Amino acid sequence: MPFDSTGKISFDHIYTAPDPRPFFGTLRRVGYEIPQLAKPYFAKLIGEHPAERPTVLDVGCSYGVNAALRRCDATMDDLYAHYTDPDVRPLSHARLLEADRTRVTGEGGAKFYGLDASAPALEYALSAGFLDEAIHADLEHDDPDSTQRKLLDDVDLVISTGCVGYVTEKTITRIARGSRPWMAHFVLRMFSYEPVADSLAGLGYETAQVPGVFRQRRFASAEEQTQILDTLDAAGFDPAGLESDGWLYAQLYVSRPEGAAAELAATLATSQQEG
Repeated sequence: MPFDSTGKISFDHIYTAPDPRPFFGTLRRVGYEIPQLAKPYFAKLIGEHPAERPTVLDVGCSYGVNAALRRCDATMDDLYAHYTDPDVRPLSHARLLEADRTRVTGEGGAKFYGLDASAPALEYALSAGFLDEAIHADLEHDDPDSTQRKLLDDVDLVISTGCVGYVTEKTITRIARGSRPWMAHFVLRMFSYEPVADSLAGLGYETAQVPGVFRQRRFASAEEQTQILDTLDAAGFDPAGLESDGWLYAQLYVSRPEGAAAELAATLATSQQEG
């Protein structure tokens, strides 16, 4: 597979298939697990939010993975097993959708919107019932149109598990301008969240980091690892005991209006210790 501009292996091809089978089949081989590690943090944030039934926007949602984990009461291992099952692989698109709709066990205590540049991924997640609404947009380059803005103005909590670094403060601030939602982003250590935090500060946000690091996936090759170690070194990050051992790692940042992010990060840290 080719490398992208960041030095990582490019997985672009798995996000444009009509259904998630190539996505899960490929990412299973590299142990992609960040949505599973993020799941309890997102659940805590949904529970902490004052809205009775918060509307959650997943930025870079692909096939609605974060929503599916919650709505199907599933783990990443469950989804990997399902989409790579020899009995599932030959199913038609329609039969797979039918099977996936039966996996949705509830609403998960929140409404889920997805934002992504991949129309096929969004269409599948919406048809399967993982998402309530889909926003097909590139907010790096364009302001949301009136329909998209209306949906964004409904959002109470913004989440992501790996898109920051590919999307920048341009996307995040365009989302935030309306309803001033809470935000929780898992960001690879090779990327800085500072430009996002600085831009959000201009909208009245405070940002805090939750202690700890979170494994995203294994390196796909020795060449990829070498390139990322060089990137981390140039950015002043020590990879010893982390990326040097063969895994990409992320950090969790929360951003919240009205100067309450530190309190929210402390609550999540306490939850982590209790878990």
